[in-house]
Amino acid sequence: MIEINLLPGAQKKGRRGASAGGLGASLAAIGTKVKDPYLVAAVACIVLAIGVVGLLTLRQGQRASAMAVEEQKQTEDSTRFAAVLAEKRKAEAQRDSVMRQLAIIRSIDNDRFVWPHVMEEISRAMPEYTWLISVDQTSAPTTASEVRPKTGKDAKAPPKPAGPPLGETETMKFRIVGNTVDIQALTRFMKQLEGSPFVQNVQLEKSLLTSVDGKDVTEFTLDAEYQVPDSTAIRTVPLTLSVR
Repeated sequence: MIEINLLPGAQKKGRRGASAGGLGASLAAIGTKVKDPYLVAAVACIVLAIGVVGLLTLRQGQRASAMAVEEQKQTEDSTRFAAVLAEKRKAEAQRDSVMRQLAIIRSIDNDRFVWPHVMEEISRAMPEYTWLISVDQTSAPTTASEVRPKTGKDAKAPPKPAGPPLGETETMKFRIVGNTVDIQALTRFMKQLEGSPFVQNVQLEKSLLTSVDGKDVTEFTLDAEYQVPDSTAIRTVPLTLSVR
């Protein structure tokens, strides 16, 4: 027998209702089957873990973005400060070079009047019946390499046991060898030298009786040091040149 459905909408509606009823029935069947609390707890833990992992991943992404921005900023600052530090090191090198040259010039300028003062004081203190054989420097002369300021690593380095400190000059020492026919004249010579503002630590190294041109004389050796006098002992006069 052939049946003809004259109401096609009613069949579709019935199918839809049947499908909806089937889905609800399926969910109800699953609900009735899942009755184990451990399984429910396991599923809840998995869902919670997925949420926590997602949250941590999001936070790590945000922190990574912030750190990338900070790294870029620090890189730019490092590049800018590197140029500043390079200029600073260049300026310090120029300063050290100028200070070294000034120290050498100052040393030369300070030492150029030493021997004129020493010879003048020796000539002024020379008594009668006394003459000199030699006047020699016994201390080591100051070199240009020794006269340099303490800068950079030199300032932090421990002092060397031998030689004067950097930037300072050693006290100039000299020896006088001469003859006299009067032993009292030698005593006066030593006292007058010691009274000079440019000479200090006058010591009699040795004296012996010798013969010069058939006459008995006393040969003496004196050791002394140059000292920087007080500013009141130095008198400056203007330099005048006569023009013809």
